Amino acid sequence: MNQPPVALSIAGSDNSAGAGVQADLKTFSALGVYGLTAITCVVAEVPGKVSAIQPVDAKIVAEQIALSFQAFPVAAVKTGMLYSREIIETVCDALEWHQPKLVVDPVMVSTSGAALLHADAVEVYKARLFKQATLVTPNLDEVRVLLDRTVETLDDVRAAGAELVEKFGCAWLLKGGHLHGKNAIDVLFTRDAVFEFSAPFVRGISTHGTGCTTAAAITAGLARGLVLCDAVAQAKQFVTRAIERHFRWGATHALNHGIANC
Repeated sequence: MNQPPVALSIAGSDNSAGAGVQADLKTFSALGVYGLTAITCVVAEVPGKVSAIQPVDAKIVAEQIALSFQAFPVAAVKTGMLYSREIIETVCDALEWHQPKLVVDPVMVSTSGAALLHADAVEVYKARLFKQATLVTPNLDEVRVLLDRTVETLDDVRAAGAELVEKFGCAWLLKGGHLHGKNAIDVLFTRDAVFEFSAPFVRGISTHGTGCTTAAAITAGLARGLVLCDAVAQAKQFVTRAIERHFRWGATHALNHGIANC
């Protein structure tokens, strides 16, 4: 019988399908994983613009997670946009019962600059969710919020990653897409080692959802039994190809998630 591994995305819904649970589901499918979702927010969004956010009642979020674990052998979980302190607390409570492999994408600000997280919710990430995580995948703007300092060079990234591992105990992938240079360099920090993953920048396009897609691809790898370093390497390759082979409709660009086997 065909029984693919199962992964759960706990995140917001993006109607343009470039980010959020829609991007996660496309990534899971491309990488051979059956995807489930627990919707935390409904977001009216297109590349470059977020116009409205409607959070889902926390009890509904909890029920979606509970039913997913009851009916499916969930092998790994990814969290994306959680939006509020109440929703983060609800997710922490729900996941404590199951202790899955957990990838946390601490979604705070959209590519267009819109705030995607209440200010008081950051402390719940720090106090609870990071401590349950297998891996956290912030971009450099999110690292700045977490450490209250700028991260502008690769040396800054290396110092910040070591500090985050020491402070929270889990592994961290610091994504270097905002660094200047010819290559996009992501750095994985664990308690035992540091790994760098590099790919050439793809210039001249404007997409959104690369962070969601990266975290979802890592989650898919973990669900399929890959060790963390290999899951990150797979994700780096997947996202690079999704950017390189992007779709374009005039000024609107979108990642091509259906390229895993191309």
